[in-house]
Amino acid sequence: MATGVATATAADPSVAQEKGASVVLERVSRTYGRVTALDDVSLEVASGEFVALSGRSGSGKSTLLHLIGGLDTPTSGRVLVDGVNVADARRTAEYRRNVVGFVFQLHYLLPDLTARQNVEVALLGAGVRRAERHRRALALLDEVGLLNRAEHLPHQLSGGERQRVAIARALANEPSLLLADEPTGALDSASAERVLGLLSAVRERRGMTAIIVTHDPTVGGRVDRTIQIADGRIVAAPENGVG
Repeated sequence: MATGVATATAADPSVAQEKGASVVLERVSRTYGRVTALDDVSLEVASGEFVALSGRSGSGKSTLLHLIGGLDTPTSGRVLVDGVNVADARRTAEYRRNVVGFVFQLHYLLPDLTARQNVEVALLGAGVRRAERHRRALALLDEVGLLNRAEHLPHQLSGGERQRVAIARALANEPSLLLADEPTGALDSASAERVLGLLSAVRERRGMTAIIVTHDPTVGGRVDRTIQIADGRIVAAPENGVG
């Protein structure tokens, strides 16, 4: 593949919110053997921005998200979150727990735990006492509209409800950066619309930075920017809309 830097400029910082993390990729590449997943990509996401990553399957969207989230490391280049090189973080687990909230296409709820308990699991490693875990889990389920389903097991919930529990879990440790990888990919259109609306609402209410990988065309009206990715490179960064 051709080399060179593909750059997307951050939105006007005057509209960024203070609680979100800033994200900077500096000439980041990721290869797996002979396969290049990301090719010399540079990108800036301002504090409080809501950004969508769009592109065909295999374009590198999820790889980019995983690098930002500390689930993978670049072959070359740097990923900086609030000025800290993610790959150099001595306590990667703490970074993922305290800075980042993840929402995936599959909810990954523990099947034998209730909705409340699934949210509480995210708080176990943070040293939060049992009573406080219980209180916070219920408050989060209330925020996503599922307080009345708190004691239901995952199989007793609809697909959209399970994903909303996953969002509540992602918010448990008050992250400054919310990462969502195809969060509506397994949902029907009505459930997808509700989940997208919820993600947009909690992001705005909490002032987080949010980056979402999606093919959903309805995202365009909710995000600040859509970044198109093809063959591991940024090819466009329009003001809004999902291609």
